[in-house]
Amino acid sequence: MRWDNLRLAATEQPVAAGASAPSLLARGAVTRTFNTPGFAGLTFYEIHARSVLNRVPPASRMAFRWTVNPYRGCSHACRYCFARGTHAYLDLDTGRDFDTQIVVKVNVAERLRSELAAPRWRGEHVAMGTNVDPYQRAEGRYRLMPGVLAALRDARNPFSVLTKGSLIVRDLDLLAAAAEVTQVGVALSVGFVDDELWRLVEPGTPHPRRRLEACAALGERGVPTGVLMAPILPYLTDSPAALARAVEQIAQAGASSVTPLVLHLRPGAREWYLAWLAEHHPALVGPYRRLYGSGAYAPRVYRDRIAAQVRELAERARIGAAVPRPGGRFAASAPQPDGAAERAVPADPAGPGRRDEQLALPGFGG
Repeated sequence: MRWDNLRLAATEQPVAAGASAPSLLARGAVTRTFNTPGFAGLTFYEIHARSVLNRVPPASRMAFRWTVNPYRGCSHACRYCFARGTHAYLDLDTGRDFDTQIVVKVNVAERLRSELAAPRWRGEHVAMGTNVDPYQRAEGRYRLMPGVLAALRDARNPFSVLTKGSLIVRDLDLLAAAAEVTQVGVALSVGFVDDELWRLVEPGTPHPRRRLEACAALGERGVPTGVLMAPILPYLTDSPAALARAVEQIAQAGASSVTPLVLHLRPGAREWYLAWLAEHHPALVGPYRRLYGSGAYAPRVYRDRIAAQVRELAERARIGAAVPRPGGRFAASAPQPDGAAERAVPADPAGPGRRDEQLALPGFGG
């Protein structure tokens, strides 16, 4: 594989029976599997990354230039995940391999500290969770994010986190400490609140209710947390009733903002999602092909209509109307995956203006 040269060197001897297991970050590790229900069927490749600050290509629609991804591949197994195509670069497939073959950058915190201290680094915003989720299931075992957050805090470097993982509440103290010295944005991703659909299309994620509970817990600690209402799935979660149910529960969680994002289907994700659709909702395959054609995005008129509906619902629910302002510098929401033409609701009057097909959220990437 292309990342073989990043694997840890095999220098340790097998552990004797009855002895303590070696550290998860032992230098003898190459691949690991764990015989616990939560990790059944998953394989982890522990590597030493040469660099962890990733520059976003200039042609990207992202409104920020730098990301950090402690993991590649994601056990959330969301059928629609736009990041699936990145696994092809590792000579792995974008379907089951993406869900079960997880690359773990065990030295991410160490490398990040070094790169943030480099003279050439200019302290730009760093986004996390815009490719694969840093709080996916593996994080409960590897605990990489505390080191990452501490490095960013100590460097006083602005950052944001977007996640479907309720595990983020574990690191609330670190987030709060970082917010005292720099700008921090947090957003939970909750596209819909339908139980049956969640089990089918996001099988490895925490229940939407648990994500909204995490949003509420963050807010109660003075950490305004936005919700990325994504993806909104055409013909499945885009009805007025479905949108209203989602926005109502997002409002009850005390979200500081809500940003709707309609499903986009890139190569890699497109094939996987349409195969899932053919199995579970075959009557929708034709309508999807007509709606998306050969492109990745639904038509602008459709996306604008959904955005307007969510905006009206959010204003009616007074989302963000009484967001507490902590002593630190928490921003209301985090940057999001590309393809988001819709603005956060409510918008920050001082924030950047709306851009065509580009992310533009309060406090980031202006």
